[in-house]
Amino acid sequence: MRAVRTDPATAPQLRISEVPRPEPAPHQALVKVEAFSLNAGETRTARQAADAYVPGWDFAGVVEEPAADGGTPPKGTRVFGFVPYGAWAEYVVAGPEMMAPIPDEVSAAEAAAMPVAGATALLSLEMAGTLLGRRVLVTGAAGGVGRYACQLASLAGAEVVAISRRPALAGHLREDGVREPVIFPTIDAAKEAGRYDVILDGVGGHTLATALTILAPNGVCVTFGNGSGEPAGFDAGDFYHTPGARLEGLWLGNLIVTGADCAPMLARLAAMVADKRLHAPIDAVLPWTRVDEAATLLHEQSVNGKIVLTVG
Repeated sequence: MRAVRTDPATAPQLRISEVPRPEPAPHQALVKVEAFSLNAGETRTARQAADAYVPGWDFAGVVEEPAADGGTPPKGTRVFGFVPYGAWAEYVVAGPEMMAPIPDEVSAAEAAAMPVAGATALLSLEMAGTLLGRRVLVTGAAGGVGRYACQLASLAGAEVVAISRRPALAGHLREDGVREPVIFPTIDAAKEAGRYDVILDGVGGHTLATALTILAPNGVCVTFGNGSGEPAGFDAGDFYHTPGARLEGLWLGNLIVTGADCAPMLARLAAMVADKRLHAPIDAVLPWTRVDEAATLLHEQSVNGKIVLTVG
């Protein structure tokens, strides 16, 4: 089969090559991939890889061979989900805990844009507890996780405050259905506007350090990434003098390691997209032959939301 493979010795670093088709374990289905999306962390890792491998978490496609043990959807079922690697290919193998059926109302591109970004946003907000009437701050709000998080927080009745320098974000969030979003260009500007009950951060560095000092009493900051690549240094006193303030960490890879059943969560996201309550924030849909170009756009922060590649 063909797949996107890292190639550290050449340019471009991401190339479509012939590789062996994966062999499913008895509990796994073989899925013919129709589309996949790029996530910033996995793309950065792939472009910096010293070894050759097939990257990719998010996929959407059709079950080609169901699991031998009967635990996956049957042949011909449209499915989407995520795996730890290998999704940027014509075929991928996945267990039932890492995928869910795609509703008829949802396209393959919309489904491919959901798994990692949508699940990260959903789990981060669930870790924060009740959102109704609370003030939620989302850093890196123009990205995939940020766009989903703003929508989900708004749906839950929160006041949404976003951080981004991109001038088009306000329009995008209104199109997403976010009620009266407040947008600041930096975490320092957001700090001047008061404290926050919930902060979701995927930027790290100075942004995370500052976020920890502007939590409201009993507030929670959920960190799920370090897009800045910088360490976060802060005055711990500013954090622990806030009654009940806490910091939580989230990485979806832990769900794979522990064998958590992610199918219900994926099904919830798909149902919301099917019902038009949630919008898959797709910036562009490109053929997978342009994967290196797409990775460059993501690296340059030229993507609003998600970029999806179609396999064919």
